[in-house]
Amino acid sequence: MSEFLPEAVRQELEQARKATKRRRTRMKVRTGGQEFTILRHWQGGFALDAQEAPGLRGLVDLYDHGKHVCQALIVATREEDGERVFEVKSSTSATDKAPAADFVHERPEPAGYLTRQ
Repeated sequence: MSEFLPEAVRQELEQARKATKRRRTRMKVRTGGQEFTILRHWQGGFALDAQEAPGLRGLVDLYDHGKHVCQALIVATREEDGERVFEVKSSTSATDKAPAADFVHERPEPAGYLTRQ
């Protein structure tokens, strides 16, 4: 059916399809001070808009609704249907806690203070 439509109409339909995908997802990828909306996300990777996203590589941060989900090592694998597909080589879940200390504390820190009455 799309072969009967004028080129301008096809381009507008494609832009509307991409805008709908962007509104549906709230996942973002951040790297180097830039942020890109993830169109599709699955266990081993994700897809970004090919025109907006550069050829990202290396360590990136993934966010879902503004919450830091993980830090991932990625490589671009292919481009299909206007999307640039990235493969996640490894990922580390984000935590709210500080990493374990790799040294011995000289004196223990107090767990809490008692109030005066």
